[in-house]
Amino acid sequence: MAKTMTSDARKKDAREKIELGGLIVKAGLRYEKRALLLGLLIDATTRMRGNEKERERLLAIGSEAFGHDAE
Repeated sequence: MAKTMTSDARKKDAREKIELGGLIVKAGLRYEKRALLLGLLIDATTRMRGNEKERERLLAIGSEAFGHDAE
């Protein structure tokens, strides 16, 4: 039983990582170096901490990008 739980958790983790990788592709960053991608994410995290306006701005950009999926 414990082995099944571990297997399910691993599958869930793998699925999440695949989805997150898809976000990198969707953003047009597929061929960028990993260090650059991590730097972008760290910078965005720093800029939006304690700054609700910046968080909302980034959220709007992402929501708009997802909205284009339906087209």
